Amino acid sequence: MLHRRIFLNIAAGAWLTRACLVGRAAHADQGADRAEAFVKTTGEKLVGVVNGPGGPQQKQRALTEIIDATVDVDGVAQFCLGRFWRQATPEQQHRYLETFHHVLVSNITSKLGEYQGVRFTVNRTIPGGDTVKVDTTVVRPNNPATNVQWVIGESSSAPKIIDVIAEGTSLRLTQRSDYAAYLSHNNNSIDALIGAMRQQVEQNQAKG
Repeated sequence: MLHRRIFLNIAAGAWLTRACLVGRAAHADQGADRAEAFVKTTGEKLVGVVNGPGGPQQKQRALTEIIDATVDVDGVAQFCLGRFWRQATPEQQHRYLETFHHVLVSNITSKLGEYQGVRFTVNRTIPGGDTVKVDTTVVRPNNPATNVQWVIGESSSAPKIIDVIAEGTSLRLTQRSDYAAYLSHNNNSIDALIGAMRQQVEQNQAKG
């Protein structure tokens, strides 16, 4: 009886382990499928705005709506500020988040003309923990094709873009490094950084 009980316990444990692994694999597949569909829909919306009719202001409004709905702007902003986020006052945090949003939108809209005729294709998905990377190819007229990975956060109820990796370079890591370098050369002044970010927005608006 003892040997039989041990055997049954081992069998039950093996079955539960297998069930958990199968459940995790199914969940990963569902997350990958959802992330791929999300990126495809988002990409089509972006391409539709860039290639569609309308003036710069109209397109900026449309792009702002897409960014607000699909990008974890506050999460990316906090990541880019790194350890300085905890050092900032609540008032500085508010101004920084607001300015970061304007920087993100203005950086995209200031380059609208460079992306006329753009198209993209979704290649594959790469699940990994709480994120899924969706590999795509972006093609612009008279330019070589670019490999772009969209990093999608899956921890919340709705997928959100938390990073974009272009040709192996993470945009949020690059931004974080740039902000850290600026702060180190400006007495770690968050106010100075916010001022520089606002100047960047003004410069982008002047280009538009």
